[in-house]
Amino acid sequence: MRILISNDDGYLAPGIIALAEALAPIAEIVVVAPDSNRSGASNSLTLDRPLSVQRAGNGFYFVNGTPTDCVHIALTAMLDAPPDLVVSGINNGQNMGDDTLYSGTVAAATEAFLFGIPAIAFSQVNHGWAHVDSAARVARDIVERRFEMLTAPFLLNVNIPNLPYEELGPLTPTRLGRRHQAEPVIRAQDPRGRDIYWIGAPGACRDAGEGTDFHATQQGRVSITPLQIDLTHKTQLELLAQGIA
Repeated sequence: MRILISNDDGYLAPGIIALAEALAPIAEIVVVAPDSNRSGASNSLTLDRPLSVQRAGNGFYFVNGTPTDCVHIALTAMLDAPPDLVVSGINNGQNMGDDTLYSGTVAAATEAFLFGIPAIAFSQVNHGWAHVDSAARVARDIVERRFEMLTAPFLLNVNIPNLPYEELGPLTPTRLGRRHQAEPVIRAQDPRGRDIYWIGAPGACRDAGEGTDFHATQQGRVSITPLQIDLTHKTQLELLAQGIA
């Protein structure tokens, strides 16, 4: 099996190092990741400047662009054949509910999915990398399952509580929960007295009931949510068609 690995925390992040070490014994791996932290980059491509690819001493490739750039370049310019799987992460913090729309981690996996390649995004629920080796072990367990029951290609979003491996609950199929709107921006001033703004923290959970990713991880279980890309609101489409007929 051949696996392409990327992330949004950068090629030096503990999460991607742990993930690569966990998957290397079971697959031929290639790591192509951003040169620095690109959290919140979503599915953005860099179109206003050229991109470069360099290789680090540990064999990882790094790109001066977004997670989507990394996967796009790897698939279209670097690899001589498509990988069997693309994995992204392990992210420093959760990607659940509405957060998946902003996530560079999920975006890297999504880019592979758009190319017809199965993809999995891995995140730890809390920041700080506590028990990241356990999360990497879970990631390997999930990759080895292969999910042959799913329609290919698939896109999975996995969130892993920061717990020792032995204390983690079972793998749990979930749906995305929902958050309230984000907290207001934080207003400050730069040294020259000009107004500057920091994006505020995510909002509290609005839908964290049973069956959601939020609920599963709160119970210490590993959340696995299958994602899709079709944004068409089919009910509204039907109503629209009736209204303009």
